Amino acid sequence: MSIALSTPVAIAPAPFGISHADKVLLMGSCFTDNIGARLQQAGFDVLCNPFGVLYNPLSIATCLLRSTTGDTLHDDDLVFHDGMWHSWLHHSRFSATEREECLARCNASLNKTRQFLTICNTIIITLGTAFVYHLISNPDASSECSTQRPVVANCHRVPAEHFERRLASIEQCMVALESMPFEGKRVILTISPIRHLADGAHGNQISKATLLLASERYLNNRTNAYYFPAYELLLDEMRDYRFYDTDMTHPSSLAVDIIWQRFQDTFFSSVTQNQCRIAEKDYRRHQHRPIANSKL
Repeated sequence: MSIALSTPVAIAPAPFGISHADKVLLMGSCFTDNIGARLQQAGFDVLCNPFGVLYNPLSIATCLLRSTTGDTLHDDDLVFHDGMWHSWLHHSRFSATEREECLARCNASLNKTRQFLTICNTIIITLGTAFVYHLISNPDASSECSTQRPVVANCHRVPAEHFERRLASIEQCMVALESMPFEGKRVILTISPIRHLADGAHGNQISKATLLLASERYLNNRTNAYYFPAYELLLDEMRDYRFYDTDMTHPSSLAVDIIWQRFQDTFFSSVTQNQCRIAEKDYRRHQHRPIANSKL
């Protein structure tokens, strides 16, 4: 008698495939970086997290829409905190000690995203959390906070009293998804398998459930959109801490390898998978740096 030590997750056939002729934009949580890196190493033309890591659907929608308008950031869009200039739309890797440098970095990302949106045909969105932070007061005295209490993509370690933390509703998350510029694009939605334990174990489950329900409603009757179950693969099929990194929250490299293979099986033909293997082998060869002979 054989005993199964895992719960296989069945993945429905995708309504479309992906080949090396496609251009892919990826945005979302840090799990996006994992899959984006694998696509790049496999030879795909991708733009991955041009604003840095984004966790909630409202912020992803805001950044995508801002990219399509051609409206650049201005001085009053930045905040000065702890010796650095920051953008509420961007990850802290865009921050700088000089305001002009921060603006230049942020606007370059906007322009790059806008240009790529005009040529890409596939967008992968990875949602991390339904919890959002509304800016209620600006720590930069020279800049007033909008009375609309905008949702920020990154708090930049600004003290908590400047924000109101809320759980976005299913409706708000779905409206955010519907507002994203997906016209003429193929869309892959996924929920990050990384647990946000800062929200508490129960809070994390409520957050993920909100994202799952919003995604399901969005996908209903859409033939150009598909849900890839990365969340279910890690939490259900790989229910073992050997599939987690040392923080016991992020997936290990082995887990990412398995999810990446299931992604390939879902979207890639056998020809494309073979091309991936060739590109990955070439990538590893170029990454290898032989040690120079030392003179004794």
